[in-house]
Amino acid sequence: MSVNYQFEPDPSLFDFSKFEEQLKSASAPPIPLFKKALGLIDQRLDQAFYDGADIRDLVYGRAWAMDQLLAIAWQQFAWPDDRIALIAVGGYGRGELHPKSDIDLLILLRDDDDTRYRELLSDFITLLWDMKLDIGHSVRSLADCEREARGDITVATNLLENRTLVGSDSLRQEMVQRLSTECMWPSAKFFEAKWQEQIARHYKFNNSEYSLEPNIKSSPGGLRDIQMIGWVAKRHFNAHSLKDLLDEGFLTETEMRILEQGQCFLWQVRYALHVIAGRPEDRLLFDYQRQLAVLFGYLDSENRLAIEQFMKRYFRVVTTLTELNDVLLQHFEEALLQNEEEVSLEPLNKRFHIRNGLIEHTGDAIFERAPFALMEIFLLMAQNPQIKGVRASTIRALRDHRHLVDESFRRDLRCSSLFMELLRSSGDVALQLTRMSRYGLLGRYLPEFGHAVGLTQYDLFHVYTVDAHTLRLLRFLQSFREAGKDNDHPLAAQLVQQLPKLEVLWIAGLYHDLGKGRGGDHSELGAEDARDFCQRHQLSKRDTHLVSWLVEKHLLMSMTAQKQDISDPEVIRHFAEEVSDQVRLDYLYVLTVADINATNPSLWNGWRAALLNQLYAETQRAFRRGLENPIDPAEWIAETQEQALTLLRALGQDETRIQELWATLDDDYFLQDAPSEVAWHTQGILEQKDPTQPLVLVAAPTNDQREGGTKVFIHTRDAAFGFAATAAIMDRLGLSIHDARISTSGQGYTLNTLIVLEQDGEVPRSPERLEEIRQELIRELNSPEDFPALVQHHTPRQLKHFTLPTQVFISNDPSNLRTLVEVITPDRPGLLARIGSIFVEFDLWLQNAKIATLGERVEDVFFITQQDGTPLSDPELCYRLQARLCEELDRQARQPSY
Repeated sequence: MSVNYQFEPDPSLFDFSKFEEQLKSASAPPIPLFKKALGLIDQRLDQAFYDGADIRDLVYGRAWAMDQLLAIAWQQFAWPDDRIALIAVGGYGRGELHPKSDIDLLILLRDDDDTRYRELLSDFITLLWDMKLDIGHSVRSLADCEREARGDITVATNLLENRTLVGSDSLRQEMVQRLSTECMWPSAKFFEAKWQEQIARHYKFNNSEYSLEPNIKSSPGGLRDIQMIGWVAKRHFNAHSLKDLLDEGFLTETEMRILEQGQCFLWQVRYALHVIAGRPEDRLLFDYQRQLAVLFGYLDSENRLAIEQFMKRYFRVVTTLTELNDVLLQHFEEALLQNEEEVSLEPLNKRFHIRNGLIEHTGDAIFERAPFALMEIFLLMAQNPQIKGVRASTIRALRDHRHLVDESFRRDLRCSSLFMELLRSSGDVALQLTRMSRYGLLGRYLPEFGHAVGLTQYDLFHVYTVDAHTLRLLRFLQSFREAGKDNDHPLAAQLVQQLPKLEVLWIAGLYHDLGKGRGGDHSELGAEDARDFCQRHQLSKRDTHLVSWLVEKHLLMSMTAQKQDISDPEVIRHFAEEVSDQVRLDYLYVLTVADINATNPSLWNGWRAALLNQLYAETQRAFRRGLENPIDPAEWIAETQEQALTLLRALGQDETRIQELWATLDDDYFLQDAPSEVAWHTQGILEQKDPTQPLVLVAAPTNDQREGGTKVFIHTRDAAFGFAATAAIMDRLGLSIHDARISTSGQGYTLNTLIVLEQDGEVPRSPERLEEIRQELIRELNSPEDFPALVQHHTPRQLKHFTLPTQVFISNDPSNLRTLVEVITPDRPGLLARIGSIFVEFDLWLQNAKIATLGERVEDVFFITQQDGTPLSDPELCYRLQARLCEELDRQARQPSY
């Protein structure tokens, strides 16, 4: 279905009459002439695109030019009769053609027997291929079309849009009659099939228009959604343009304008993508986003990159189109699928009732007379879970009246009270806030949220726009409070049930990232906005302070767990003092778990869960003891040893031998490892048959050991290249190290405990995989100084676009007598092994490591000492180490990928 636009062909694009004369006079095959003509047409259209021509003239103009060329090509052959025709179908059948799009052709026969055309058809198709045309073609008789369309909705849809290019148009008309609603696919059945098709398509894209690299054709809000409306309208109304839908009352003037403008924008992007990529590319890959931003005139600003500004516009457009697609398809559903249902009305109040499961306003002037009803409708849905959604007519009314949400609306006590009542309700708060956002009301009621709509961050860590991430976080919070629904986050689900005021959590979740894109610290800016919200909505000072603290500190728990040594009592003490009480800890834990899950689907794994749970448990323990009575490291060590000893006695181990072994180990070992791990290590060492060989123990998580990842314990002779060799081996095995704890014994041995995951974040579990890891480590660690050359893995395509300079921060931890080295750098294969090798160059000893991969970059923290066990005290040495790490890692990032 075309937009409401009258296309006029431009004869100056190409002189087809002259071209036909050249063909007649040519003595050689016509292929070079056709290729030259195609090249000239492409060149002129592409130049017109760069010159700012109307995209509709270019898309329709290319299709028109192709029509002429195909007709001329067809006429190069002597067809025996008029019982055959060349038909344009699909997108080309709509008269649309982008630079590298497939040209969908149907060669339509009146009869099933194609014998007399077979040789000519083969020659014609060969000619098109020789012209380098990307054609999608089929040869079908009328009976074939009828049979295949009846059994396949995709074929029926493809044939729905058709034009005769050359040959008898009566054939096409007869095909249209055979495929009509009277013969097959009645309107309701067609709509249901296409709707299910769209649901499946959206599911492939996580039911979200927001993606780092969206597909402008198939993602929610893309061109397919516009086409979906056209297909249903054409099938039901035989509509050929949006104007026809307007006349039928299924489209308003505003909606028609949104569809036209949205399609034009997506066409511009698609046209540019095809030209830049040189192929039919519909994915907005990182490879092209920067070029597109420049092409469309965006410039880097102080706060936002050009690419982020361009993608914000894209996401705002597709969000609007998704919203409109929802409204129109629901409108179709009510007209086509529910028009014969018996009407059931259930009154709610004077302004709303439930009509066949959907909420509906009771009069056209409701929102004008009572603007607060724009807020009330969402509260009613939260309070009445039997409501399945909003009637299409009411969605339209919400959209048409959202301009009423202004400053006076926000100051209206009725409106603010209704919003707070929604946040305090026992219903699905996240769903209602998502609906408010979808219908454009949340961003008007909370302008700071409106600013965040479509706001992107150009990295691989933040997969969603700020508004989409925020709504995902709220949905996770909702899942935590629904008993039995969320088994993946048991502690969060338990804690959310005992939080004193859930509205505090909803507000903190809403505001935690809304300070982004405005310059400055987004946590501090968001805390100020949250404080203003709380004051406007008359929260108590205590609750206001709690909300603003949660927003300001929403990264505290994840950063502490991932970047600090949470086996250090001092780290726990400092964190506990910052949190200050159990209630804050509970709120912060739940918010943190939801935030991590909502940031990136691949970010949450068992290891991150284990880190947060350990930090929560140790902080809770600190609160029980009292912050004025911090735990004594000696007490911690004694407690760990006593519990480990109990386990080892049960396993029949000799206590004398245990104590002799433990006497050789330093205190840090017993601070870092849990009693179950100490018992596991001790048993392995005492039972080792050949002490000259490295001892390697590998175990997947179990209930009596910390969950999160597969543990690899290595007990071997101390060697300078030990960690670098181990990291290289892990890299070769396709494993990622997430935590490394390194201790020494007084007898020249090192005890390394690693937590590893597969590259996709899964836990290695199968006995075969665990044995492979063990055997490979034993074999290689016999000669760690000869560790294998770093495997030149292929660098993932997306990583190539992020080459931020390496940052290295070095500081001393005086309480633990060690130096902290934080490395922020692009993620690349073999990274840990290279860092380990540099530490060896500087005669440094690695004691501990915290490994965090955040999208395209890593933020790793290494705890090191000099060989004598003291921290780095020479500023010159620190400077040289910093420079060497930056030099090597930046050099690696610049190397071509393999």
